[in-house]
Amino acid sequence: MNKLFLVLIFTFLGASAFSQKDRAQAEFKEEVYNFGEIKEDGGKVTHSFSFTNSGGQPLIVHNVRASCGCTSPDWTRQPVQPGKEGFVKATFDPRNRPGNFNKSVIVTTNGEKPTIVLRITGKVLPKEKTIEDIYPRKMGNIRLKSSHLSFTRIAPKEVKTEELDLVNSSDEKVRVDFEGIPEHLSIKMVPETLNPGQEGKIVATYDASIKNDWGFVVDQVYLKMNGQSNRRNRLSVSATIEEDFSKWTDEEMAKAPVIEIDDRVFDFGEIEQGKKVSHAFMIKNNGNSKLILRKIRASCGCTAIQPEKKVIEPGESTKLVAQFNSRGMSGRQNKSVTIYSNDPKKSTLLLRLTGSVVKE
Repeated sequence: MNKLFLVLIFTFLGASAFSQKDRAQAEFKEEVYNFGEIKEDGGKVTHSFSFTNSGGQPLIVHNVRASCGCTSPDWTRQPVQPGKEGFVKATFDPRNRPGNFNKSVIVTTNGEKPTIVLRITGKVLPKEKTIEDIYPRKMGNIRLKSSHLSFTRIAPKEVKTEELDLVNSSDEKVRVDFEGIPEHLSIKMVPETLNPGQEGKIVATYDASIKNDWGFVVDQVYLKMNGQSNRRNRLSVSATIEEDFSKWTDEEMAKAPVIEIDDRVFDFGEIEQGKKVSHAFMIKNNGNSKLILRKIRASCGCTAIQPEKKVIEPGESTKLVAQFNSRGMSGRQNKSVTIYSNDPKKSTLLLRLTGSVVKE
């Protein structure tokens, strides 16, 4: 019996070993390839990982998946017979990807080891930046880093200064002036005249107390070149005007107003095109001082806002009636109403009107 048991064990082990050897198996000559240093503007680079099917059955590469869109793979599509070779290619695009990289290529086969991870590594040397790269926005004979000058956040009574870099990209002198400057903004060119190739700055100062507005606001200013006007030379100047409550004490916060709204989303369902629908949002002050609705702004002109009052005493409520006009609209609609208030925790609150407009 013991001899019979041993014979059965060896037979099983031999069959198992034969079965494993009989399966397809991809043996790669290398699983990691280092491209070394490559140039960002030198174009795509490709490496072919070659493998041999060391098993006893045809090897099928089911899929090859790269870890990012910058790496595009290719591979042997036909079954690889035992003892024959196949390949998996990895192509890397270094454009806009300066610095070190380490990307994986996941290979899925019918082999004994069904998943194999290959890697390509290297370092992308950044391309030398041109004047177009540094100053991408062109206006006449000058180029700017941006056509948008942002003051980001600014307090209601704050005066803030920001700068925007530019360069004279022409072969002649350029004097830069400005027109359409609003009262709350002062803007100048430093220096006023730029020699060919010379860099300069637009220096702008924003007075929020003169602007006397709330939330995100945008103004348009126009650049004149050597005294000539061109409405295409437009510079957008933006700011988000809001109170800074970060330095308030616990006592001040305890005395603050608290805005509460019963439901911030109203779904008007389906309405016929050309019809109007209204909804009254109920606003309550659950705080300990007056709630002031600084500003109410709709996302489009099709939504009219009619607040009953803008100053709400503690414990009191008011209605904010929003009316949606579906004229010229069709399909699913999502409109918003933004409320700016003196609630230190919810100074900006968003309401929504949703629904569908159907044609008769």
